Amino acid sequence: MTANLSETLTLLLIEDDDGDAFLVEELLKQAETPPKIIWARTLQEAKSRLTPKIQCVLVDLTLPDATRLEALEEVLALAPHAAVLVLTGLRDVHVGVAAVQAGAQDYLVKQDIDARLLARAIRYAMERKRADLAQLRLVQAELIAKENARLENGLLPVKLLHTDAIEHTTRYLPGSHGSLLAGDFLDTVQTADGAVHLVVGDVCGHGPDEAALGVSLRIAWRTLVLAGQTDDTLLRTMDALLRVERKAPEIFTTLCMATITPDLRYARMRVVGHPPPVLVRDGIVAVVEDAPSGPPLGIFPDAEWNVIDVPLGEDWSMMLYTDGLIEAAVGEHDELLGVDGLVNLVREHGAIDLDRLITHVGTLSDDLAVILVRRNRD
Repeated sequence: MTANLSETLTLLLIEDDDGDAFLVEELLKQAETPPKIIWARTLQEAKSRLTPKIQCVLVDLTLPDATRLEALEEVLALAPHAAVLVLTGLRDVHVGVAAVQAGAQDYLVKQDIDARLLARAIRYAMERKRADLAQLRLVQAELIAKENARLENGLLPVKLLHTDAIEHTTRYLPGSHGSLLAGDFLDTVQTADGAVHLVVGDVCGHGPDEAALGVSLRIAWRTLVLAGQTDDTLLRTMDALLRVERKAPEIFTTLCMATITPDLRYARMRVVGHPPPVLVRDGIVAVVEDAPSGPPLGIFPDAEWNVIDVPLGEDWSMMLYTDGLIEAAVGEHDELLGVDGLVNLVREHGAIDLDRLITHVGTLSDDLAVILVRRNRD
């Protein structure tokens, strides 16, 4: 029966003995699909022939210009994606074992090989190399994911809220593309006068550039609020920052920001091309009227935004969110939830319950950032 390598491959044979090299070539000719063999007599000659096309290397450890494992180390460094088998003599079996420990996939004793054994050893070495590379990629991906998660969690805000009179809940969830941190952003700051400032925003697009821009805008918003800028000056400054930091002129940002008065009875809002907040006042569910109050940031250089004054009353809750919530597909026909659907869900639940809402919409097609604030009557 002929040997079978199961695939056509390019093999580099590093062997200074003409007889041994001829034997290997003759044995591999018996394979069902004989490989293309490139022969090098020295390590120096092999270096010039170790191209990315080489899938497997057979290397003798007794070369004229390399001693023992020196040749193997050079080959492993020059061809990290190739399977490597070591050729040894009967008296050098211990060297073959050491070679495997050093990174070779296997070793072969020259006096013992035949066509079947050689083909099988090459095939198994290729499979082991694939498994090793797959495991390496998996470990690297896990390490990168952990580092990204640490970075991304570190970039999420820590609320500056110093009152027990407000119950404050947030959710930040990735969409189906899977990134933890995207262009959505949120923040909460209570200033010295007792006012509570909220923002939820959404940079269009997905990816690290949008995520970085979202973090920049959030930090700019927090800095401006702490500096006492809570009006159109804040929005114009953020608009200017967006235009400088964005990677393409078509990138824009929507946001909703609200300032709750110290007595917790009123809110002043600017809804900048963004979905309107949902309110529950004295048991009645509604959305903020007159929203949006102006266009998104980054579109019109001379844009203006109207202030929306919202009476809150004594018993209220309010939810600011990005469009990932209302663009979720729900129902048997995967229809978009929409603002009306969101309001109806809140009415069905009798209150704004973030976990129930998110469970109801299921898989998010877009990222989601939500702030829920509720006056605490306890």
